[in-house]
Amino acid sequence: MKVHSIILGSAAGGVNTGDILYQLLAFLILLVLLRKYAWSPLMSIMKERKDYVTNEIDSAENSRKEAERYLEEQIEELKKTREEAKAIIDNAKKQSEVQGEAIIKASRDEAERVKEAALAEIASEKEKAVATLRQEVAALSVKIASKVIAKELDESSQEKLINEYLQEVGESR
Repeated sequence: MKVHSIILGSAAGGVNTGDILYQLLAFLILLVLLRKYAWSPLMSIMKERKDYVTNEIDSAENSRKEAERYLEEQIEELKKTREEAKAIIDNAKKQSEVQGEAIIKASRDEAERVKEAALAEIASEKEKAVATLRQEVAALSVKIASKVIAKELDESSQEKLINEYLQEVGESR
């Protein structure tokens, strides 16, 4: 209760209007000084801070938009690169098919040429063999005829002589 009575003590003694006026005047002067020296600089600092934050947000937004634009450009470049790579691969496949067909055709042509050359050589050898055989048969026929004429044999002797010459020809082959 003593604390309470101390605070109320000044009030109990009466109201001192001079002190109130003095304190009111001091408060108003303090308020004007605070407004002039503290409030205005504080508000300008707050405005600068607001402008700085706004600029940073705008800058971040611009950077984000630039990054999105760059990402879209990179995606388009990647699509173009993929299309070019696909075109190159398709072109290489077509060229390899054409080259493969050309190689196969060249191989077939070469095989046909070798086959024709072999057939021509076989025909030539066959003709040579037939000609040689004809010469031998003609020579044997002449020998047989000359011996037959020379001996003038009877029919059984002639047949025996022909068989002997045929055996000789068979053995000489």
